[in-house]
Amino acid sequence: MDAIDLQIIRELQADGRLSNQELADRVRLSPSPCLRRVRRLEEAGLIRGYTAMVDQSAFGLPITVFVRIRLERHTGDTVRVFEEHVARIEHIQDCYLMAGSSDYLLRVVIESLEAYEALVRHRIHAIPGIASIESSFAFGSVKQSRIYPAPHA
Repeated sequence: MDAIDLQIIRELQADGRLSNQELADRVRLSPSPCLRRVRRLEEAGLIRGYTAMVDQSAFGLPITVFVRIRLERHTGDTVRVFEEHVARIEHIQDCYLMAGSSDYLLRVVIESLEAYEALVRHRIHAIPGIASIESSFAFGSVKQSRIYPAPHA
């Protein structure tokens, strides 16, 4: 991956709807080499797909909750079962395996406090092997970015 590939990735992260011509102009390439580079980045798995960024509140999910989970045991079965359950809960947007006092950090988006209570009571508590659940509610968002910083070589 060279500097032009990095620039292509950054431009597409900022606007995934760019035409190949617009992208080529921004990275100072002709359209054919630009398209070849984009296809190569896609084939290599660096570009995994394209999506629309939707306003969370306008979509009807104004509440963001960060949930710290600690498991009772760290056996292969306990971890596998937990991760399989989490993967099926659509309100859980992100699940990170953590170092420190929590085993997992979840980012949940939801429509109301009542809906979050129901999610915890009926879906999360139902997952076997959980020792503790701790929730923190976001008051707002200061920064959200999907544009990665360039790695330093």
